[in-house]
Amino acid sequence: MSHAEDHEGTRRDFLYYATAGAGAVTAGAAVWPLVNQMNPSADVKALASIRVDVADVVPGTQITVKWLGKPVFIRRRTEEEIAAARETPLTDLVDTGSENANKPGTDASDENRAMDENGEWLVMMGVCTHLGCVPLGDGAGDFNGWFCPCHGSHYDTSGRIRKGPAPKNLPVPVAEFVDETTIKLG
Repeated sequence: MSHAEDHEGTRRDFLYYATAGAGAVTAGAAVWPLVNQMNPSADVKALASIRVDVADVVPGTQITVKWLGKPVFIRRRTEEEIAAARETPLTDLVDTGSENANKPGTDASDENRAMDENGEWLVMMGVCTHLGCVPLGDGAGDFNGWFCPCHGSHYDTSGRIRKGPAPKNLPVPVAEFVDETTIKLG
């Protein structure tokens, strides 16, 4: 093998590596826009968390806000509603999990679903866990909580499924009080 043939091999190797490198860069440049378009847009990022003023919510009433395109029920419960929810034995519940993103893995006792220790504030996603309808509130249904008229799911004053086809309790989203009258969702 001559000295010239040895250099020819290294030139060929260089051309292979250069071609492969250029191909990899070109493929990356072509794929990047496809991957990048899957990132959330600026308007979605802006709605990832919202603050809700609850100063005007009196006991026994609720407000509904829209967060991430879904309704969220924020209820200020009366002493009677809290007592009814806390007196319910876990054995009477269809779903015994809290479904609370703030307290994962806990049971469905009212203390694990309410936002505060005294149980006055209850925050839940307002979407029926059966087929995604929006339940009626303000003491509706057989358990004075929420009622989904589409298929007959009854929720109690803690948002727990008690009767009907819904398999799970109304979920509690990530929420916290940032001051005495403002709740942050997300």
